[in-house]
Amino acid sequence: MKTTLDLSDDLLAEAKMLAVRRKTTLKAIVESALRREIHPVAEMERPDPEIFETGPLGFLVLKRRPGAPPTTPEDIQRIQEALDEEDFQKATHPNAG
Repeated sequence: MKTTLDLSDDLLAEAKMLAVRRKTTLKAIVESALRREIHPVAEMERPDPEIFETGPLGFLVLKRRPGAPPTTPEDIQRIQEALDEEDFQKATHPNAG
């Protein structure tokens, strides 16, 4: 189905750059993001409680292990990209093992 979205120029540019980095389409990026929004983590498989906990604002946060170095923004970016790629693969290959 075709539709028209009115997005801010900067958001559209970021989405297009993400699609290029992932070697995919803008359509796939938008579909993946919408699927995550429609079926949030609470409705999907639960994250590993050894790694994640619910923060004070209700968002998942990484648990800090005693003695572990602080999590950097780069660490978070790598994790988010891996999770996004996993979601994208599930969305584009729903019957894959």
